[in-house]
Amino acid sequence: MLIMTQIIFMEPDGTRRETSANAGESAMEVAVRNGVEGVDADCGGVCACATCHGYIDAAFFDLLPAMNDTEDQMLELVEEQRQANSRLLCQLKVAPEMAGIIISLPGVRR
Repeated sequence: MLIMTQIIFMEPDGTRRETSANAGESAMEVAVRNGVEGVDADCGGVCACATCHGYIDAAFFDLLPAMNDTEDQMLELVEEQRQANSRLLCQLKVAPEMAGIIISLPGVRR
């Protein structure tokens, strides 16, 4: 039996989007599959841009794996929007302990 993990995205306009995710897929893949506004995912998940930038709810931030140097460098692209809880969603693999995580998305700049 496949157990799904609930991920909640807060879109730039404040819309709350509840999604179901499979273990092992990235939070970016979940957002794209569900048409979540604010996740462009231009590089397709290879950590070569910062168009899947999100803010992780404080209750879950310390449960996530540490940020690697590549992700840290890519987040420099969103310097004015970067916060202590910023992560790239392509680097966050869904795991059961993430159930109910809330990820807020910054405003989309075009």
